[in-house]
Amino acid sequence: MTLSHAMAVLGSGMKSQGQRIGHIAENLANADTPGYRRKTVEFRAVVDHGRRTGAVEPGPVRLDRSALDRVHDPNHPMAGPDGYWDRSNVDLVIELADAREAQRSYEANLKMFEQVRRMSSAIMDILKR
Repeated sequence: MTLSHAMAVLGSGMKSQGQRIGHIAENLANADTPGYRRKTVEFRAVVDHGRRTGAVEPGPVRLDRSALDRVHDPNHPMAGPDGYWDRSNVDLVIELADAREAQRSYEANLKMFEQVRRMSSAIMDILKR
């Protein structure tokens, strides 16, 4: 694996985790929006000519199909004729745990990216001599 390939792989991980954090932020912002469904994204391996490159990319955004929380409040503007309305299915604890996981993964990729950059710089210094 070349240093430039390693940087590309690490960069793809950071980019993917950044997009994941964006979806988590959107979920948190809409936690109180009636009827909102939590968005999730899974990563998939990048394949080039039938071989995995080591890089990842976010797959399609999916809506969490778990049941929405039904609340009986006939005075709520979103309540139907039966007096019930649907809350979002966003669980703040899950979102915060996912955000922490994404942050740590991003930081791990960033540290490795910095290490590869230092190695590349050291190699260039050796070649200049």
